[in-house]
Amino acid sequence: MENNIIQELVKEFNFPETSIRQPRERRISLEVGLDKFTDVLEYLMKHFNFTHLCTITGLDEGQNLSFIYHLTKEGGILINIKVSVPKENPVIKSIIPYFAGAEIYERELVDLFGAKVEGLPSGNRYPLTDNWPAGQFPLRKDWKQDMLDKKAGENA
Repeated sequence: MENNIIQELVKEFNFPETSIRQPRERRISLEVGLDKFTDVLEYLMKHFNFTHLCTITGLDEGQNLSFIYHLTKEGGILINIKVSVPKENPVIKSIIPYFAGAEIYERELVDLFGAKVEGLPSGNRYPLTDNWPAGQFPLRKDWKQDMLDKKAGENA
């Protein structure tokens, strides 16, 4: 089944061989450009019934922030779809229209990485407290605890 999914994705989206792989049985990893992400997501849902969002993982990869969307389908096949955006302008689109439960994961990306999620409704912060200093993103590699301590000292 995994080979069928991979072949169909390559055929439909003309992915280079290096952007899609099967690291082991029942696992597929795919890297897509932000411009194709929604189309790929819709295709996987419609044609292969990937209808369960497990989580979204954020990564600081130096110049870019990357986000991995972990989707499963009945039968235990997992696909990881990775998109990358420049760290200086980390804008992604919300997937709440597809997965209502994505809201909590997207709030984590905002709080912890500084992502800007277009379409994310206004609401409470998560997981950081409402008084967490603006511009402080603790899962970015360049963030240090002393940045928070300095900010606290300035506000004292």
